[in-house]
Amino acid sequence: MWENQYLKRLLAAPLLFLAACGTGSQPKPEAAAVQNLPAAHVDPATAGSITGRITFAGTPPAMPVIDFSSNPQCERAHKTPWKAETVVVNPNGTLSNVFVWIKDGLPPARWDAPSEPAHLDQNGCIYEPHVLGIMEGQPLEILNSDPVNHNVHAESKVNAAWNESQPPRAEHKFKRFDSAEVLFPVTCSVHPWMKSYIGVSPHPFFAVTGAEGTFTLKGVPPGTYTVEAVHEKYGRKEGKLTLEAGGKATIDFAYGS
Repeated sequence: MWENQYLKRLLAAPLLFLAACGTGSQPKPEAAAVQNLPAAHVDPATAGSITGRITFAGTPPAMPVIDFSSNPQCERAHKTPWKAETVVVNPNGTLSNVFVWIKDGLPPARWDAPSEPAHLDQNGCIYEPHVLGIMEGQPLEILNSDPVNHNVHAESKVNAAWNESQPPRAEHKFKRFDSAEVLFPVTCSVHPWMKSYIGVSPHPFFAVTGAEGTFTLKGVPPGTYTVEAVHEKYGRKEGKLTLEAGGKATIDFAYGS
């Protein structure tokens, strides 16, 4: 009897060892690592700004008109034809909906996320805004302003993906993302034309270009940085610059068909 018990323990020992070592995916160390970093501090006396514009060369691609006829309530929300926002070229030859951020160069630090949430609305069966920037840990408030049901599907890869129903004018959903990820799509499982993009940054130095195709990153400490521009169709571009103490630096990016 004693020998049988000893044999069982001996056979179980390798299994216990494997369980301790872990044969599956391990918890990500990023969250703990970030908490161990020093708190970020920017001296206002030496902070500067980075500005730029995103130009578009060539003939802008024709965007298809969205067919809302599968849902009469969505269709009634639009008095005029609504085109897809995959490529939005402004009258001044610049490009909207480009996410711009400091990709590299900031010293390791823990940046506090705003307590004020970023907002993503579903209005007229369209996501607003089309491209959204948010910080790690910042609340994301998701609204459904439509009289129809939506299914919000965050197709993130670094952060955990999720897909949740949101009934008409239901209570707002609150989500957050704990890891940097630029960019990932948010779709709707009910209405296949609905798509937005979210860029999650570990720091506050990011922007999304609008009707003028320009961006400004304020309060940036002096340093040498890699700045990246990301567009859903035309991809990524990056450049380096040096920002002097209290200075201004400019970097432009050009896309084209």
